[in-house]
Amino acid sequence: MNISDIGEFGLIDRIDAVLGEPANSDLLMGIGDDAAVYRVDEQKAHVVTTDGLIEGVHFDLSFMPMEHLGAKSLTVNISDIVAMNARPRYATVMLGVPGYVSVEMIEDFYRGAKKVCDAYGVTILGGDTTGARQLTISVTVIGEAEPEKVVYRRGAQPGDLLCVTGDLGSAYAGLRVLLRQRVELQEQGESYQPNIAAYRHVINRNLTPTARLGFITGLAEAKILPHAMIDISDGLASEANHLARKGGCSVTLHEAKLPIHPQTANVARELDESPTHFALNGGEDYELLFALAPEDAPKLDPGKATVIGSFEEAGDVAEVTLIREDGSPELLVASGWDHFGGGEAG
Repeated sequence: MNISDIGEFGLIDRIDAVLGEPANSDLLMGIGDDAAVYRVDEQKAHVVTTDGLIEGVHFDLSFMPMEHLGAKSLTVNISDIVAMNARPRYATVMLGVPGYVSVEMIEDFYRGAKKVCDAYGVTILGGDTTGARQLTISVTVIGEAEPEKVVYRRGAQPGDLLCVTGDLGSAYAGLRVLLRQRVELQEQGESYQPNIAAYRHVINRNLTPTARLGFITGLAEAKILPHAMIDISDGLASEANHLARKGGCSVTLHEAKLPIHPQTANVARELDESPTHFALNGGEDYELLFALAPEDAPKLDPGKATVIGSFEEAGDVAEVTLIREDGSPELLVASGWDHFGGGEAG
């Protein structure tokens, strides 16, 4: 069987079946969420996540400076910890280094990684370095939380509100700008002058994403505990489907309520595409998507989070429906990036 026949998440299901049920009673969450969770004692749980980044798949060194790459490599893992309502503490880094990467490039990578770690209170403990045919990065981050305060993808209830931090689609808009400007550089050569100022927000969102640790700190201060949460790495449509299926609820989204930055909308229109498509399917925003009890909504800072929909009782299947601005409904499938090009994207 080719992996493309079942896709990335079909493959994960097959791996989960091979591994079977864990024997350790301290394991609170294994495969199936943003991070694994195991109990240390009655007051503490460890939250652990690992992500890989491969040159040519996740990043392009022609427009990704090494310092930015180091920062992003840590941020995307820290975001997974934050999506579990935990605080990141420690990290390890594995680098597979090809011959064209210099010592100075590696130093720049770690300068970026350290800046992010300092900002989020994370310590890099070590890791591994090996030769490779292309630049390969694997980062593990360990976080901490009180066991009862960990928030999983499951847990949404009918009547909950669906909320999201920040704005959507900007990272994808930034990627499209960078790809377009790379083509212009190849065509014009030394005479090319990049246009950065008009696209600064979206380029920054792509090259230097933010993990929303400050937001979950604010939730704790307001005594808000979401019922379910996930970070948006594969696009809103995909992540909303994860929350719907894990919670056994259907979701209704409202197009008119989607927070889209003006620069993102401008880029989409320049490309004759829909800003809503960018928001739904772009990915790599690393915003938090969460289910919230209606009585907690007035406590939210309206400048940091937006109510974009609601959860309802599911029929035979938990579905996600988008209500277009003209009032027409549209069923949304998970259509984000699938590494193996088959099955349902994740």
